[in-house]
Amino acid sequence: MSNRVGYEIGRRVMMVAQDRFERGFHNRKVVLGAEHVETSWGNSDEFNRPVQKLITEYCWGEVWGDPALTFKTRSMLNIGILTAMGQHHELSLHVKGALRNGVTREEIRAVLLQTVVYCGAPVALAAFRIASAAIKAYDDEIADS
Repeated sequence: MSNRVGYEIGRRVMMVAQDRFERGFHNRKVVLGAEHVETSWGNSDEFNRPVQKLITEYCWGEVWGDPALTFKTRSMLNIGILTAMGQHHELSLHVKGALRNGVTREEIRAVLLQTVVYCGAPVALAAFRIASAAIKAYDDEIADS
């Protein structure tokens, strides 16, 4: 392979990665809110920026960029998954994101009710508390804008 061909392949790979990053950054802002995403990116440093970049490109660019599932469906899945994992901070962010993506309060409640059966009452009760606070915070943000 000539140097020129290698250069062209490398350039295309970088362009694809840049497109994936830009798509991911956009998707991340749509779901989590521009302020949160810009703050997270702005607060990243030399040590943790690579993980921010990886999450933005692959989670938000590739996975959330796949048209096989809607953002609404992905949001409902994330609520169940994050509840099961006990990831309270992320659950709060994704409940607000779900509302941005058109998930209704009734649908959020239904997802959380299902987690009672599969994850247990204590886990689901914590998730209900977190979701309730996130919904109130989301409503307050909407009222203030």
